[in-house]
Amino acid sequence: MQLLVRREHSVIELTQKLTQKEFDQAEIEAAIELLIEQNYQSDARFAAEFVHMRFNQGKGPIKISADLKQRGIDQFDLTGFDFYTLAKDIRVRKFGQAVPSDYKEKAKQQRFLQSRGFNFEHINQSFEAE
Repeated sequence: MQLLVRREHSVIELTQKLTQKEFDQAEIEAAIELLIEQNYQSDARFAAEFVHMRFNQGKGPIKISADLKQRGIDQFDLTGFDFYTLAKDIRVRKFGQAVPSDYKEKAKQQRFLQSRGFNFEHINQSFEAE
């Protein structure tokens, strides 16, 4: 319960943290089932909060999806987020408004956005003039 007070956790995260503290596996499973039953733990709530947090950090959909899957979450919704605008905002904040004419500079900016988890469509759109 103390782990859930600070922030939402997925079932896998809770299981890993409790296993590290050397609790019995049967006790861990029973405790997590009880938390789910009483609606203290919800993977859907965790996913929504996690997506919102990562979006605000400037992460793209590929990175967010990979991070959620690593935490055992397969069902999540990214449709309410404008990753096109976010990619452009991140690029402008880091490199300035001007679209690079030099291939080397453009490739550098593309790699940066790719490392943030944006797909090629988002990246290419971020270079288009308004």
